[in-house]
Amino acid sequence: MKRNIKNAAAALVICAAFVFAVPAARALDLGDVLKKGAIGVAGGWLVTAISPQMNDFINTITFNKGVAYDGYTKVVPIVSIGDGARIGAAQVGANTQSAIDRTKAVAQLEGEFSSVRATALIPIDSLNPLKQFRRVKGVGVTAIINVKL
Repeated sequence: MKRNIKNAAAALVICAAFVFAVPAARALDLGDVLKKGAIGVAGGWLVTAISPQMNDFINTITFNKGVAYDGYTKVVPIVSIGDGARIGAAQVGANTQSAIDRTKAVAQLEGEFSSVRATALIPIDSLNPLKQFRRVKGVGVTAIINVKL
C-alpha cells in the first residue's frame, strides 16, 4: 500500500512538472529537437514509473466487464515514429511471460493513402526506435492509455 502511495505521489509530481514545464519551455523557445527529446524521455519515464498501477487498473476494468485478457500483460510507452512528438502508453498482452519481458515499447507508425489515414501499433524490443528495433512476435496491443495534459 505504501508503494502505491509513493508511486501515485511520484506520478502527481511528474504530471505537475509537465503542466508547469511546457509553458516555460515555450517561453524559452528551446530548439525543437531538445523539446521533443525531453518530452519523450520524461513521458517514457512517467509511463514506466506508473505502469504497474495502470496495468492493474486496465485488468480490473476489463475483468469487471467480462472481457479480461487470458495471459500476461504490462503497460509500456508508445513511441511515435514520424512527424511530431507524443506521449502515450499501451497495454500489451501475450501468452508467454518471456514475450512480455522482451517488449519495451509500442511503435506507432502513421500513414495516409488518398483520404484514408492508418495507424499501426507494433510491440517492439527497444525504447529507441530510431536506433534499431524488432517486432516482438506473439504480442498484441490490448489497450491504449491517454493522459490529458
